[in-house]
Formats: sequence, structure tokens, C-alpha cells
Amino acid sequence: MPDDLFALHARDLLDTEAPLAARMRPRTLDEFVGQDHIVGPGRLLRRAIQADQLSSLIFYGPPGTGKTTLARIIANTTRAHFIAINAVLAGVKDIRAAIATAQERRGMYGQKTILFVDEVHRFNKAQQDALLPHVENGTVILIGATTENPYFEVNKALVSRSRIFQLKPLTPDDLRKIAHMALTDPERGYGRLNVRIDDDALEHLINVANGDARALLNALELAVETTPPDAQGVIHIDLAVAEESIQRRAVLYDKEGDVHFDTISAFIKSLRGSDPDAALYWMAKMVYAGEDPRFIFRRMLIFAAEDVGLADPNAIQVVESCARAFDYVGMPEGRFHLAEAALYLATAPKSNSAFAFFDALRTVEEEPEGQVPSHLRDASRDKKGFGHGQGYLYPHAYRDHWVAQQYLPDSLQGKIFYQPSDQGYEARIAEQVARRREAQLAAMLEEDAGAPPEILTFSGDLVDRAADRWLQRTISDLGGQLGDLRDAMMEKARIQRHHVVMDLRAGSGLLTWEALRRAAEGGVYALAWTEEDARALDQMAAALPEPRRPVIPHGDLALLPDLIARTEPGLRFDRILGRNALGPRPDKPALIPLLADLLRPDGLILLAETIPRHAQRLYQLIDLRRLDDPLARKLQDAEEAIYADPADPLVNWDAEALARLFRDAGFVVEVEEAVRESQVRVTTALLDRWFAEEGRGRPTYRQHLAAHLTPDELAQVEALFRGQLRGQTVPWQFRHLVIQLRKTTSRQGRTSPWEEQKIKD
Repeated sequence: MPDDLFALHARDLLDTEAPLAARMRPRTLDEFVGQDHIVGPGRLLRRAIQADQLSSLIFYGPPGTGKTTLARIIANTTRAHFIAINAVLAGVKDIRAAIATAQERRGMYGQKTILFVDEVHRFNKAQQDALLPHVENGTVILIGATTENPYFEVNKALVSRSRIFQLKPLTPDDLRKIAHMALTDPERGYGRLNVRIDDDALEHLINVANGDARALLNALELAVETTPPDAQGVIHIDLAVAEESIQRRAVLYDKEGDVHFDTISAFIKSLRGSDPDAALYWMAKMVYAGEDPRFIFRRMLIFAAEDVGLADPNAIQVVESCARAFDYVGMPEGRFHLAEAALYLATAPKSNSAFAFFDALRTVEEEPEGQVPSHLRDASRDKKGFGHGQGYLYPHAYRDHWVAQQYLPDSLQGKIFYQPSDQGYEARIAEQVARRREAQLAAMLEEDAGAPPEILTFSGDLVDRAADRWLQRTISDLGGQLGDLRDAMMEKARIQRHHVVMDLRAGSGLLTWEALRRAAEGGVYALAWTEEDARALDQMAAALPEPRRPVIPHGDLALLPDLIARTEPGLRFDRILGRNALGPRPDKPALIPLLADLLRPDGLILLAETIPRHAQRLYQLIDLRRLDDPLARKLQDAEEAIYADPADPLVNWDAEALARLFRDAGFVVEVEEAVRESQVRVTTALLDRWFAEEGRGRPTYRQHLAAHLTPDELAQVEALFRGQLRGQTVPWQFRHLVIQLRKTTSRQGRTSPWEEQKIKD
């Protein structure tokens, strides 16, 4: 009992005497500030923490962004036993002790254990090997925190068994909120003191903290603790005090770590993108953080050959000269030579044609070795015995010092590795290279010039089978078309890892599963319109860990707000996707405000709809000249009447009508409409469905025609269809619509910021 009292007293002293950053550490998710992309409403991690269904996790991000805090919040909310160790201080003995405790608790109480390892990247191989089997068998749930890229710095086996969450630097608004909490909290912060901080002083602390909450709180603590109160008892923090408290921006940069590689990558990509401003910025960050300038010069020398190349052959000479000058001059004046080299590369024309070497290298690795042509072999040793070197044409003996002859092995004739770009110096040699290639190929084929080329080759059953496979792919290309549609929609949607996404008509999950892959740290909701679809989606999702599964509400689209409210009240979506979700419905005007209410202010709705009004007309597939003119016209009029019925919600709309509904509801609308063509095999079964006496749900083609044609006329039309189309593969056109929707600022016709930006662009 006395030991417990002493321990409790020590904790109380720590809580009151600890640094401000430690005292203000959030204890619950509601107190946590920032990182909404992983712990905001509806996000995967928040749901897992609240449900106490955690798997192994690794938190990766800069200092002061909340990695350890999230682990402490988990410790406060979980029913599992929580053990925390620091990888810098802990050894294999500590790991074994933690494992022993975990095994004891699981055996005696059936209780899980969460092991939090701070700076997990500091574990050596022996420590990671000691931990790995117990993570694999579930003895402990690992939560690691690291500032280094776990894919490079943590044991691959541990990474493969953990979900990675990347934390980002806190925004100025986040830091402002944290500072306000520290100044107003009477127990853990300075709420009991009379502290007044000027706006410009607070903005200075926020700016220089550079997204690091710990740096901000440390500076704020120094300012408050070292500033005496005035006569009225007010501790006044002005700009001068703030500048003394935090004078130099904390630049996150580790010359052997992830930020080092990210920054040099940004520098190289800015050079490649011909952006001198960005190139200077990233280079300045490296120099400011103490990077070795010789490392930067080495990368620029590589870039001069890899990305500028023959578009400007002088680039490598300029960079090399600047590097030599830097060695002679040194710092700080040598920064001029760094800048000159970077600016030259950023503004130089670009060509990566030197990659042709790696194509040639791949050919050497993968293809059978090509023999050196006899006329190119060394004539000094085997000219008499084997005729090596005979027939070689000496280029300098010819006009322009060039002559057409074979240089590649026989098996590689016509192979092209080098593709000159159309930039700078290289553009001037591109035509010359092409013309010479053509001449060399002609020279190689000269002896066969009289033989006609064999264009087509047939080989019995093998070709028949190949032709049949080609035919089947052509007439059943629905899967390929849907895959293309999915990819196009995902490219437009630009789903981020932290987004919450709604699929309005999940069906088979075409959009759902791709959205789930892209929103790995967010969440996906998939509306199943039928019980059958819901069961199928649930079965497919069952293989995923529970927190990773999509939420699958089941019901009519009009009930969607109620269905969502049962799962996550107040949830709004970053992206709402749908394929043929609105087009066939009669209640489109009522559904559009419903979607608007479910969308976040900065969200996007993306719908893909096939427009039935513009469906393929069947009469266009037959030769109408086989019918009398009056009957041909009656057939056309009868079929067009199908698509002109104003009471049929399937066909009484088009792209403009749908866009108008959304504009009236206050959306910015962007429409892409295209005519697509597929191939359809007209089988006997398909003809039977067209000309059935009665259809299921909707009238058949025969039933529509019967309202306009006599039985005799209808018989003539059916005979013509069956005689001309049975067994044929016919082109099938349809019109497809992709509509992008964003909210406007109002419904009064004002231009939204998004529209204004489009106009400027």
C-alpha cells in the first residue's frame, strides 16, 4: 500500500511539473486536434478505436503531429492491457518481459495486450526478430510510432502485418486551436494565469513551429514562464517575446532518412518539370538543413545525362564546371555555383532518350544472344581463315562519312532502341537518324527485294481457334468496357486515402472495391438496392478485416439518409459515385437535394449514366429497302415512338435535362457525353426476346410495334429481322454520359469559387 501511495504521488507531481507539451497531451479522440484524414468522422482508424477492434498499426509522420498521443488515446479507450516501451531504451530483455506479461494476461483473463513501441525504427534485427512471432500469433497487438518511412526502416515482416497510417504536419488552424486550449485550460495549461498574447506574436509562433505542436507548446511555455506579470498581473506576450522564444524554423530533415530522399526527389522532379522556382526552393531547404553540396552536385550530374541528355549536350559541361568551381571557392560563395547549375538544368530542353541503353540491356538479358555479323568482326585475326571483316564498308570513304550497312545481329534487324526527342539539339538530328535507319533496313532486305511480302498466314485449326477467341472477346466485351469506365471514373474522382466514399448503386461492386483500395484510411459505403446484391457484397467483404470492410446499407436510394444515420449520424461524404443510379428512376428531382445534403462542401459527385433515349435503333441494323416504303416509314415511326414517351422515366430525359435538374438544385455541373460502339451477336434467343408476345416488366419490341403495325406487317418485319440478322455480329451504338457535380456558394445564380477558377484557367 505505501508503494502505491508513493507511485500515485509521483504521478501527480509529474502531471503538474511536466512540460506544457506533456501536460496538454489529449486524452480522448474528442480532444485530439488535426489528422482528420485518418481520425475524422467515418474514418477507418476512428471506427477501429471506438469499436476496440485494433490490428497492428504503425503511425508514421513528422515530430509533433500526434503519433504518441494517438497511442495514449488508444490506451485510455481500449479494454486490452497496454504496455509502452521506447525502442531507444528497450532491449530484448524488455521485449521478453512484455511478451511474458501478455501471455499471462491472455492465459489468466483472456485479455488482449497492446504493445506500443515508440521510435520503432530504432529496433535492431535481434529486437525485431524477438517481437515478430508474437505479433504473428496474436500474443500482442503492435502499435509503432516512427518519423522514418516504415517501408524502408522497419522489418518487412512487421510492416506486412501492420496497417500504416501517415500523419501530416498540423495546419495553422490546428496549431491555433492547440495554443488556445493551452492558454485557457486551468488545470493543465495557463487558464489560471492572466496571459495576453498579441495576434502577431501567436502567428509568429505558429509560422515558425512549422506544423509541430510540440515546438509550438515549448515556445509558448518558454514565453509565459520567462515573462513577468505587469502591475495588473497580466503576462503580456508580444512579438519581441515570441521571436526570442522561437527564433529558427524547425526544418524536418534527416540526411539518412525519409525526408532526405523525399526532398532530393522533389528537387529532381522540379528540374525535370522545368520549374526553376521550385528547384531553387527544394535546394535551399537542403542547404539550409546542412546537406552536403557535393551530394546535390552528384545528383545534378546524373540529371544532366538522364533528363537533359542530347537535347542540350552542354548541360553536363555546365554542371561539371560549377562543381569544380564550388570545390575551389567553397561556402558560402559556392552557393552561386549551386544556383547556376540548378537554373541551367531547370531551363534546359529535356530528353530522356539515354534510357535507350536500358532497353538494349533488357534485350541482351531476355533474348537469345545475337551473333556479330561477319563483316563487323575483327579482321586482324581471322580474315583469311573465316573471312571475318570481309564486306565491311568504311564510312569515312563515303559522302557525309556514312554508308548504309547492317550493324545489328540478324535476329534484331529493325529493332529500335534510341528514339530522339523533339527538343533542342536532338530535334535537329531526329530526322537524320530516322532516314538512316530506313536506309539501313532497306540495305539489309535488298537481296529479297523481288519477293512479295507474306502479309497473311493461315494454319488450319490453330488459326480457327484463335479467330474464335477473337470473336468471343469482341462480342462479349462488356467486362472490358466496364473496366474502362471504372478506371475513367476513378481518374476523375481523384479519391484520396482518407476520403469517405459512397457508391450509390453498388451492384456487383465495380466501383466499391476500387474505391476501397484507394480510400485505405477513410471509409467506403456501398448501397445495395436488392437483398441479392447485399448478400453478394457481404460475402465478398467477409474476407476483409472487419474495420476494413465497406459499410453496406440495403434499401432504396430514397431511404439513403436514414440508412446512413443509423450507422454514422451526421456523416457527409467526400465523394459520391454512381453508375446508372439516377437515369432509370422517376423520382430524380426529389433525389438530387438528398445527394446535396450528403455531400461535404468541398466534395464531388460523379455519375456515369447510359442514356436510353439514344439507344441503338433496331431498324438501323436491317436493310429497309426490302420493305415497301410505307411499311419502312411505319417501322421507323413505331420504334422512335418508344423513345419519345414523356411518361416513361427511362427515356424521358437526356444529358441536358439531367444537368438542368442539378443546376436548379445549386450545383456546378460539368458534362461529358460520348457515343460509344460495341459489338452484339444477334442470336436466335435474342431475336426471340425481341419478338416475344409478352415481356417481363416492360413491353417487348413486338408489343411496341403492334401498337402501330398490322399483324401482317409485323410478320413481314419479324421475317426480315430473322432472315438478315440471325447469327450476325452487328455494331451497337449507345450514348454515355459522365457528369461531375460540385456545390455552388448559393442557389441564387452567383458564380462559385470553383467556377471562377475554371473561368480564369
